[in-house]
Parts: sequence; C-alpha cells; structure tokens
Amino acid sequence: MTESKILTREQAIAQADRWRADGQQIVFTNGCFDIVHLGHIDYLEKARHLGDRLILGLNTDASVSCIKGPLRPVVNEYARARLMAALEFVDAVTLFGEPTPLELIEAVRPDVLVKGNDYTVATIVGADFVLGRGGRVETIELVPGYSTTKLIERIKQSY
Repeated sequence: MTESKILTREQAIAQADRWRADGQQIVFTNGCFDIVHLGHIDYLEKARHLGDRLILGLNTDASVSCIKGPLRPVVNEYARARLMAALEFVDAVTLFGEPTPLELIEAVRPDVLVKGNDYTVATIVGADFVLGRGGRVETIELVPGYSTTKLIERIKQSY
C-alpha cells in the first residue's frame, strides 16, 4: 500500500539512514503539492533521477494556510500525502509544520537538495547545510504555465 510510504519524521530519519548505509544517495525536496498537476509530476520525476531515493517533505495544512492564505490548501494533508506516496518516483513522504523545512532537512541529511528554478541556490532553505556536508543543491526547470494558483484562478473564472 502506498500509505506505507507516509512516514513520521522519526521513521523518515531511520529510513534515510538505512538507505544511506546501503550506499544510496538521498534526494530531498519539499512543497505544498495542493491540486497535483503536470508541473508537479515533471518536477518530482526529475528530482528522483538526481539520486537513488526521493524523500518529499510535505507542508501540513496549517503551514500551507500560512504560506498561501486561509482558503488553502484545497486538498487536505492526508489526501495530499497519499497522492504523493502513490507516485512511483517518490520513495517517502513526511509532513512538516515549521515555517521552513530546515529542521527536517537537518534531520534527514540528504545528499541532494532540490527545488524548482524559481529559486537560486542562495535562496534555497537548507542549501548551506547540505553543501556543508559535501552534498549537492540542484534546481529543476519548471514546466511553464503550470502552478496550482493559476489552475485555481482558471477554475474560478470558468464558473
């Protein structure tokens, strides 16, 4: 069951340690992933190919509301986590509610930290930590025209 890929922070740390002990490179990314679209799929699939295992830090509902506003998320955290876990290129999903994923990144200790190219290495939370441990920080080109905010606006305009 894909639900088994949804891990507590402690489970995610232990799993990352096991994968690392097996010589596998851990890739980490994070986000809200509300209303999944092509941009999300393309991004996560490319992120996974930067290493052997992909751990996804997923914002809790409360943190999404803080970032995106009181009407978000549209899809609750359990449903978002299940959707992300169902993707074959996502190896583990773990929720975080802090304002940034820094604590989770420091706990998981990924070899590769990934964000979209709407960020620069200098603006990626946790980049200094990962680079300081000898890891890599990568950006992935986003699919133009795809964002949840734009999708919601199109839906609103259609009705």
